[in-house]
Order: sequence, then C-alpha cells, then structure tokens
Amino acid sequence: MFKLGLVGEKLSHSQSPQIHREIMSKHEVDGTYELLEFSRETFAKDFNNLKNSGYRGVNITIPYKETVLSLLDEISEKAKYIGSVNTVSFENGKAKGFNTDYHGFVALLEHYDVVVKGKGAVILGSGGSAKAVVTALLDLGIYDLTIVSRGKHSFHGNYTISYEFYKEAKTKNDILINCTPVGMYPNVDASPLPKEDINTNVVIDLIYNPQKTLLLQYTEELGIRGISGSLMLKEQAVKAHEIWNGNENI
Repeated sequence: MFKLGLVGEKLSHSQSPQIHREIMSKHEVDGTYELLEFSRETFAKDFNNLKNSGYRGVNITIPYKETVLSLLDEISEKAKYIGSVNTVSFENGKAKGFNTDYHGFVALLEHYDVVVKGKGAVILGSGGSAKAVVTALLDLGIYDLTIVSRGKHSFHGNYTISYEFYKEAKTKNDILINCTPVGMYPNVDASPLPKEDINTNVVIDLIYNPQKTLLLQYTEELGIRGISGSLMLKEQAVKAHEIWNGNENI
C-alpha cells in the first residue's frame, strides 16, 4: 500500500487529499493520502521521522518548501536550481526532493494559452512557489520580470522590490501572478493588492481555495482575465505520482 501525505503548518484549506485519492483510484493504486500538520518548532524532527515510518512520499507546502532542503539526502537538479522542493520520495530511509510546482505552472500556462515569451510579468511573493514560477517564466523567455516582496531577495539575478515601490511606480505589465497565500481560505476577505493597483492584462492567482479569490473578483470587475491555481494543483499532483511510481526524470 502507498502511504502518502501533505506536510505543512496549517492544512484545513487543502484539497490535496481529494485530488490524490482520485489519481490513485483512476490508476487503481492502493494507497492513502493524509494531512500532516507540523509546527515550525518541531518540523525537522517530524520530517526526519517520516523517512522510516512507511511513507512512500509526501508533498510539501507553506511554509516548508525551502526549509526542507537542508533535511534531504538528495535533491533533483531542477529543484536544486529552483531552490524549492514541494515533492519528496522516501526509499531505504533516505529522502529525495523534487519540484513539481514548476511543471504544474507550465501546464497551467499551456492550458489557458498564456504566452509569456517577450512579455512583462509581476510576481507577488518570494517563497517556494514564487521561485518555481520565476524559474519557469525565465525558461519560457519572459522579457521583463518584477518580483514584489515584503523582504529583500534575489532569484536568478532578479532583485525584489517592495509593495510600496510597486504601488508608486504604477507600471503596466502583461501578467500578474500571485504567489502569496493572501486571500486563501479562511482569510477570504484579503487581497495582496487593492483593486486600484491592478494594472495588467492577465491575473493568475495560485490560490485554489477559494476558486475565486478577492483578487480574482477584482480582476473580473475590472474586465481583466483571471485564472485560479486549481489546474496547477492538479498537474503538479499528477507529476508527483509519476515520481512516487519511479519516474524521476524531472
């Protein structure tokens, strides 16, 4: 039996168990998928305990996609380059990390026919998901990239700017991508940007619960195309199962 799970801090909003159980049912895989809430104080100990507890693998979510790196025995080249891991496989007491967020995001762009080559994009957030998105955009030929964050960071030579600076600049861009958890259930009345600061052609909100965040409600009111992160969640889950089934060519 496959024993799988999702590791995070607060998981009441997660739709991952349903998605993974559907994948296992479709492929007639006998397995379980559980929610594993670990506190920041005990994360390292709790994660290391998973290595020999019968789990075949786990997904990693907020806030541990970067923290987990130091606890892994191996990291795929892609995940190492991205600097973030959201999928881990366990074998013989060892843990290997992968990044399937990258694949999920690329699949989302392809599904919705969002062309990024030669375009300008703004990324809200600087966590693990943002790193995967930034890497994918650069690989796909994004022309101009702005990363907005509350802290100072640098990804592949791109330095972050503050929300205050972004609001003052009022720069027009082609694609706005929310990689923060702002607006996620249960805090559904929050948005990473006020309505008046949304100046773009397409908004992608990686949040999938709720399906229509306040940010996406704003885009609808402004007549801007809005896309939720639901499909990305499903696609990265499919890729995770390929890894757990032994296909590690990613």
